[in-house]
This record gives sequence, C-alpha cells and structure tokens, in this order.
Amino acid sequence: MNFSDERNFSSYFIIIAVMVITILVLWNTSLFLQRFKDDERTKIEIWAQSQKAFNSEQSDDYLDLVLLIGGTNQSIPIIITDSKGDFIRDTIGKPDPSYFQNLSENVINNESKLKSYLKKIKSENDPIELDLKDTVQYIYYGHSDVLNKLKYYPIAIALILFLLIGVIYFFFTTSKASEQNKLWAGMAKETAHQIGTPLSSLVGWNEILKVENVNPEYIVEIEKDISRLKVITERFSKIGSIPNLEEVDINEETRNAYTYLQSRSSKLIHFSLDLPQNPIYVSLNSQLYSWTIENLVKNAIDAMRGKGDLKIDLTEDAKRVFIRIKDTGKGIPKSKFTKIFEPGYTSKSRGWGLGLSLAKRIIEEYHSGRIKVLRSDIGKGTTFQITLLKIGTKV
Repeated sequence: MNFSDERNFSSYFIIIAVMVITILVLWNTSLFLQRFKDDERTKIEIWAQSQKAFNSEQSDDYLDLVLLIGGTNQSIPIIITDSKGDFIRDTIGKPDPSYFQNLSENVINNESKLKSYLKKIKSENDPIELDLKDTVQYIYYGHSDVLNKLKYYPIAIALILFLLIGVIYFFFTTSKASEQNKLWAGMAKETAHQIGTPLSSLVGWNEILKVENVNPEYIVEIEKDISRLKVITERFSKIGSIPNLEEVDINEETRNAYTYLQSRSSKLIHFSLDLPQNPIYVSLNSQLYSWTIENLVKNAIDAMRGKGDLKIDLTEDAKRVFIRIKDTGKGIPKSKFTKIFEPGYTSKSRGWGLGLSLAKRIIEEYHSGRIKVLRSDIGKGTTFQITLLKIGTKV
C-alpha cells in the first residue's frame, strides 16, 4: 500500500468512524427522549389518580398526600375536557381555567388560541381517561419546555457531526489538490529543464548552418521554431511560481497570438479577428496569456475536427475587457460547462485533459480574471469568454 492509498484509507476510516458515532449518538438520544416522554406520561397518570382520589371520601391525611401529588406538576401543560373532548365551561359559558394547568395567560384568555393549543396537544399524546363517580373526563397533556428543547438536540448534534465530516473531507481533498499542484508544477519545471538542453544545441547548429551558405529562408524558419521553443520553455518554467505582470495592450497581445495560430493552422479553418481601434491596457504576462489563447483555439479546432469558422473578438466596458473565442464545433452540454475545466477531464480519446485547466489557472489565479463557457449549442458551436480587469481597476 503506497502513501496515497494509506491517506485515502485513513480519510475513509475517519469519515466512517464519525458517521458511526453520529448514528450511535442519535440512537441513544432517541432512546433518552422516548424515556423522558414515558416518564412525563407516568407523572400525568399519577396526577390523574390524585385528581380521582381527591373526589372520593378519604381521611384528611390521605387528602393531604393527594394534594401534595397534585401540586408536583409544575411544567407539563394540561387541559381537562369532558367526555366529548370539549372544554369544561363555567357558569357564563367560557372555558373554566380551573381545568387547565401550566398554560400561559395569553393562551388561557384567548379561546381561539386555546382551541389551537388543545388541537396541538391532542396530536402529541394520547389522552388519559379520568373516571369519576358520575362522569368521565379526559386529560390531554403536551410536552414540557424541557422536552420541547431536547427535541432539537439531535438535530444540533447531527449538524455538528456532519459539519465535522465536511471539514475532514475538505481537508483531505484540499490536501490532495495541493499535492497534485506541486506534482504538476514539478513536472512542468522538469519539462522546461529537459527542453533547455537540446534547445541550446539547436541554437549552436543554427549558427553553424549560417556559415555553411544554407538557404536563408531555411534559417529564418529554424529561428522561428527555436524562438517558439524558448517561449514554451519559459511557459513551463513559470508553472508553480508567481509570474511577472506588465502593463500591455491586450489588443496587441491578442493580435500576436491570433497571427501565430492562423499561420500554423489548417487552411480549412477560417479565422476572423475583431478588435477595437483604441489600445486597452491590462496587467498581463504575455507568454501565459498567449498560451491560454492557444489552448482555447486548439480546443476549438479539435471540436470542429479541423474544419469550420473560428472568430476572436474583444469588447470592453468601464472596468473590464472581454475576449471571446467562438467556434462552429460540436458544442458542449450545459452540464459540462464547469467540469471541462477540471484537471484530467477530456472528451477526446487521446490527451491529458490539462489545456483548459491550465487556462483557468492562468486567468483566474495569476491574472485575477475569469474564464467560462459563455454559451454553447450542440452541433452549432461554443463561445469561451475571458474577462480581465483594466489597469487601475481593483479586484
């Protein structure tokens, strides 16, 4: 078992342990609440017997005991009704307060509220029958304040424990993401280092070719590719470190990326570029920005299967600039709008699924911007949008 497997096992073990503890706590709490509820019913049954005894002829000592028992209930609300479950009323037809116990004055003095409260406690507990000499009455009782408060205790415990599970899960997922970021950064820097060695040799060979009277056009093309390799090396070397941002014209940077891609793409791709006439200045790392545009354009070309229309346009408002890349490809389902930016996600049979995740990281982490799928229609095409802040705009 490697370190990653051990960490995953530990995270699952902790989460399962917390869930088991949660279930045990909730189960025991449920048993406790049921026992508390049963105890309250027992108290009311004893209280009912004391009321029955009070109406019988007994000695004074026995009646003192009955009154003592009857006075012990200081928390459980009680309403005594007649045999039909209706209020016992006084001589003027109002509900008789002597048949209520532990009810608030606000309820007692309002018959409408009293009826609502009676309906409520009827749903909470079964009544206790009070068989007197010449009539039958029913004792309806509700939950005490303590029991009402305890009802919410399991919910609070569950919320706390599930919050703990969430914290544990968040800790392990962020830890894993951090390790992955370090791994990708290390691989990128190692790639830049590995490219650097043959690149130096190519520069040397190119100088030799210059003195060998080789066709100058060949030399120019070789120098372009060498320059391109240098750009790629610098891009990879910047992964994992904070890049330097400079004040540049986003129009010019977009035009440069567009020109490079157009010259090296299939003639079956019809490129178009729509830029404002005035310069728009943003804080930008030119190499990383051009890398982002390349990733989006290559993604669009793949979606169009090498044939279609691709348009890049740029607009602005008072604080922001919007760069849109629109293709006529196969489109993206709405459910995938966010998922396509996750590392490793790809709809192609070949590929690492890193292009869009790198683009998102470059724009959002390094440039405090935003990248998203603006719109997409299956079979018609997709529009990606990059949003950057103008110079002087606060994040």
